[in-house]
Amino acid sequence: MTAPHGPLALDIDEARSRLPGLTVIDVRTPGEYATGHVPDALNIPLDRLESALSALRRLPDEQLLVVCASGARSENACRVLAEHGIRAMTLTGGTQGWAQRGHELHRPTGSSRATWSMERQVRFTAGTVVLAGLGLGLLHPAWQLLSAGIAGGLVFSALTNTCGMAVLLSKLPHNRPRPADLEASLTTLGRRGEAPVI
Repeated sequence: MTAPHGPLALDIDEARSRLPGLTVIDVRTPGEYATGHVPDALNIPLDRLESALSALRRLPDEQLLVVCASGARSENACRVLAEHGIRAMTLTGGTQGWAQRGHELHRPTGSSRATWSMERQVRFTAGTVVLAGLGLGLLHPAWQLLSAGIAGGLVFSALTNTCGMAVLLSKLPHNRPRPADLEASLTTLGRRGEAPVI
């Protein structure tokens, strides 16, 4: 477990060995979660994390693991939780690292959602907007500013390890949790917080 300048980070092997004693929160969008998640992970999207704070406060210390695709969103989630007095760990490498190590990802049964990962959605959207800016720039040079704006946004995203476009894309209907799914995750969290610690 390491914590050089941010939240505690749990490596994949340690997380796998401790998995039965951990509550795992996946902060990716529901569409990404449906493509595969760490076993028994509950889906609480990053932008809905505050709705789970009361249930998360009741969990024992050092038993909350937050995951996302690669680790950036889970680090942000851990910072939000720390601001509210909740200690959490992030999974180094996220679900991508988990799968690369050969560990199984669970997929909801009967899920008809085939949403692209957020990273893929961002790349597609950025590429489309850049191409549109370049194409429209043939009609009028001012349209090239659209492409320049996306380029500037990508540089800012890399420097700050944040992604404004991902935040915007997460608001689209296919990336939003169904109320019943979020409610089920919150109910399960509530039950885990009430269980006696052994």
